[in-house]
Amino acid sequence: MNSHELLTFLLVSVLLFGSTAYMMGQAVAGQWQSHYLLIGYSLLLTLFERFILFALFKQDLLSITGYLLDFLLIYAFSRLGYRLTQVHKMVTQYPWLYEKVTPFNWREKSPV
Repeated sequence: MNSHELLTFLLVSVLLFGSTAYMMGQAVAGQWQSHYLLIGYSLLLTLFERFILFALFKQDLLSITGYLLDFLLIYAFSRLGYRLTQVHKMVTQYPWLYEKVTPFNWREKSPV
């Protein structure tokens, strides 16, 4: 991978589509929908990303390894956005029941 391909990967895949996937995860969690929807949405977003890379940067459109790498990256960012939003919503909408333990986890409050 040369420096041009690395820069393209970082700017387009990580920065642009990673942030889009993060917002997608936030949107799904914000509607209290299942995290399984992220798989389908990530597949569609990955198809769009591969087309953008093909059209603008002359990368292979049907590259299986490129598609899998991009899908895993997009899915990871979407799950991150989903989980952080889910934890935030649980502890803010039900403050008498739950407290935040870490940014990724909550627990039931102990009775006083």
